[in-house]
Amino acid sequence: MIKTLHFIIIFVLGLSFLSCKSESKKIEQFEKITVDENLSKSDSFKIFSKYPELKLFNSEKVESPTKTAYIVQEDRFYTNFYSQEKTYRFYQFYDYKCKAEYKGDTINIWLNNYNGYFGNGILVKIFNGQFLIKDINPKTLKNEVKFIETHSNSQKLVLNKANFQKNDSIYGFIDYSTNLDSLVTKNFRGYFKTKIK
Repeated sequence: MIKTLHFIIIFVLGLSFLSCKSESKKIEQFEKITVDENLSKSDSFKIFSKYPELKLFNSEKVESPTKTAYIVQEDRFYTNFYSQEKTYRFYQFYDYKCKAEYKGDTINIWLNNYNGYFGNGILVKIFNGQFLIKDINPKTLKNEVKFIETHSNSQKLVLNKANFQKNDSIYGFIDYSTNLDSLVTKNFRGYFKTKIK
């Protein structure tokens, strides 16, 4: 009887330990922003500012007269359909736009290629000189936004200044790599600019 009771106590404690451990993995980690006050003078902004903003679907209301982002996303993955041999493939996306807004004390920067049905970009949350990146889940219903849990390999965010107010212009550079799952790696890199709403 005592041995059974000890076993039950150890089992319950073990489950609670595993539960706490899995919860700790879900804690979001913010990283420090790099500030470059000369970033807005970069030739990249001068070049893509000469082009009109993308219109990704017919009923979309375009909010900026000029392009707000030049970002390249490259997804690399392995497939093996009919043979035992893995084949390496990759896709590139260039159709990204930027939108930034204040939500309480946090700036949300959306770098997405949402076409009215799905998007596969990211949300960058900025708070107190730090940032957090969340990957948008493309498997959603129309007008629905969900995120997927990913494991970052590397991430860097450079902004033109540390503190922003509403209606400020924000210029940025992002370099982000993550594993979407065990087979797919997402590399997301480029420049963006917009006004904070």
